[in-house]
Amino acid sequence: MGEENGSTGATSGRSRRLGGSRRLPLRTVLIIIVFVPSITFAPLLASGMYQLSSQWRAEEAQLDLATTTVGGPAANLFFSLDRERRLTAEVQATPHSTTRDKLAKQRAETDQAVNAFRPLAALKPDYAQEGLTDAIARTERGLGLLDQQRQAVDAGWSSEQKAFDYYSGVLESDLSVLSALSQTDHAEVTSKAQTLVDLFWVVDMIGRQDAVLARGWEKGHLTREEYGLVADAIGTRKHLLRSRVIPSLTGNETKYATLTTSKAWETMTALEGRLVTSGTGVESDQVALREVGPAWRTSVDTVTKQLVELLSLRLENVARVGYTHAYQIFVIFISITSIGLLALGLVIFTSWRLTSILRRRILHLRQNAHELQERLPDVVSRLERGEDVDVDAEVRVIEPTPDELGELGQALNLASRSAVLTAVRQAEQHRGFQRMLQRIARRTQILIGLQLKKLDELERRHEDPEVLEGLFDLDHLTARLRRYEENLVILGGGQPQRRWRKPVRLLDVLRAAQGEVQDYRRIAIEVEGEPWVAERAVGPLVHVLAELMENATAFSKPLTPVEVRAAPVSRGIAVEIEDRGLGMEPEQYAAANALMHSPPQLDVMTHADDVRFGLYVVARLSAGLGLQVELRPSAFGGTRVIVLLPEPLVVERPRAVPAPPAELSEEVPQGGPSGPQPRPQEGTAGPRPPYEDAQLPTRSRGRAMAYVTAPAAGSPDRDEAPPSPDLQPLPQRVRQANLVTELRVPADRDEQTDQDIWAVRDRPARSSATIGAFQRQSRRRRTGDDAFESRPDGSPEPGSPTTED
Repeated sequence: MGEENGSTGATSGRSRRLGGSRRLPLRTVLIIIVFVPSITFAPLLASGMYQLSSQWRAEEAQLDLATTTVGGPAANLFFSLDRERRLTAEVQATPHSTTRDKLAKQRAETDQAVNAFRPLAALKPDYAQEGLTDAIARTERGLGLLDQQRQAVDAGWSSEQKAFDYYSGVLESDLSVLSALSQTDHAEVTSKAQTLVDLFWVVDMIGRQDAVLARGWEKGHLTREEYGLVADAIGTRKHLLRSRVIPSLTGNETKYATLTTSKAWETMTALEGRLVTSGTGVESDQVALREVGPAWRTSVDTVTKQLVELLSLRLENVARVGYTHAYQIFVIFISITSIGLLALGLVIFTSWRLTSILRRRILHLRQNAHELQERLPDVVSRLERGEDVDVDAEVRVIEPTPDELGELGQALNLASRSAVLTAVRQAEQHRGFQRMLQRIARRTQILIGLQLKKLDELERRHEDPEVLEGLFDLDHLTARLRRYEENLVILGGGQPQRRWRKPVRLLDVLRAAQGEVQDYRRIAIEVEGEPWVAERAVGPLVHVLAELMENATAFSKPLTPVEVRAAPVSRGIAVEIEDRGLGMEPEQYAAANALMHSPPQLDVMTHADDVRFGLYVVARLSAGLGLQVELRPSAFGGTRVIVLLPEPLVVERPRAVPAPPAELSEEVPQGGPSGPQPRPQEGTAGPRPPYEDAQLPTRSRGRAMAYVTAPAAGSPDRDEAPPSPDLQPLPQRVRQANLVTELRVPADRDEQTDQDIWAVRDRPARSSATIGAFQRQSRRRRTGDDAFESRPDGSPEPGSPTTED
């Protein structure tokens, strides 16, 4: 019985793959929407912040270098070397002890300035001005020869011009350091610092002029070369003051615009005028100097002091402008950083908030779609149960909004309504199809019932063995056809109409089910005890067992037995049907058992291409009756079906109803077939037993195999209690009773094998006299019962005692 139970026809659903490129999840898309603008905006903000921070750090570092770190030591070194240059020239011109003391004191001050400047050579500051490191290194190299130059001056090895050139060269290197410090990243600071450098050059020109003149005061004249140095220094100083320094004075520096009109300045310029005039037009190699040394010294010291004051003031102004600008950059940096971070946070928060709202709305739509997905099967289940469904009440309308998601919600509303309405229409169409299927099946059942009555009439009327044999075959086929029509009724949602008003023995139920199987000869029935089945379970149980028995015979090899065993168990009665077929795979057993636990409803028509409707019928009837059906592998290699009848379907043996006895008019041949089968009282055709060779192999626990006739009185086909003990039973065949002693065989040889019993051969028809006698005796035996039915017009059926001899 294996293969027909193997496939349930249900295929597992498979997920559909979207065509084209891979789609990103909604959460990923929303995260991208949030972070892409933020990630794009963050580098721009970081770049601006970095530039402002770098500019602020650079200007502040450059100002620190110009004012304190490098600028201060370089300025002190400049003034110290300038004074030492003049005193060295005076000592070389007139080596007096007073002048030497001043030079020694100045050298000590210069050494302090040199010691403060030399560490700058190892300094490698960040954001330093371009060329500053080279200028410091060049100055450091010049200072390395300072001690050697001093020794040469003291020993008289160095000339005046050589000493002048050395100090002037070191001062130029120092001025290159100051000039490099003036080149900052801020244009205004650079412009103002350039004026400051020009002032240093003015002081240097005055110092050069003073150092050269210091050599000539004692001699009273200057050489033509020395005169040229003085003239060049005067011209350079005047150019710097008039063209670059005085015009650039602003603010509190304007008070030094009158520097050139001061008394000390006028005295110095007057002395310079005399010097220039005395050297003009003179052809000699010497230029005479007048005795103006004290006046020159006083005026030069005063002018130099004023220039140093202007230098200090200018330095303060440049530092103030530079630091103010650096502070402004810092404020801008902090402001832009704060605003940028706030804007970035606002962008992230706004994007996240908007995407959260969007995602919440989309999830709300998805939740509504899931609710529809869960609600639609419930609607279908209610429709399957025959309940009425209100489409408007089942559809939950989503409030539309004036945007694309609102349109999507409106589309979901229409889809929900369309889905529910379609389910209702399909249910109504299926109900209509079920009703039509039931009407067709009912009408066919009426015709089958009439056909069975007609066959019964012909069976009673004819006594020819060959005719009876054909009639019995037709009767058997018609009984099977009736079961197939009942299958249509059951699959269409109805219930079979064969019902009984009284309990029936389980053995008779099994025989009735056996009688509806085509290859009934192969079925061996074994019942332990004498259990009875409740009247409401007789019809469905006969149908279930007949389907399972036919399955067993159809899907096992011919001539192999099908064993049917029934025995009481703790929870009712267990009926086992076991074949020796090929069996099924474990997955097929699991699918079949799942079908038995959850029989299909509306979707049964989806299995229209599956010819094995017996399992669905069994599942439907078992679910309605409360039977438990389970399929297992058999030890013989086939399939073993266990049908458990619960205790409510098992009843006690009913009390027998007495009936008037009937006398046997003539001897009934032993071993003859049973007579025609009467019908149930409700007027529907009951199960028909096999009539060809009506000896059925049946065993009872504790007894040997015995041939018994087909169901007779008390069978489920007649809805009546078993015959009274007072009534004589039908004759049964006694083996070897009519044989002479010589022909009888011992009991051990007389026993037939199971194969001989199950493989019953077709036998020639019996004599008409034997069959006729058996029929007449059977009808007389049943005269006192309801074996004969009346025609619709009230006349008795043919073959009744009133119509026979």
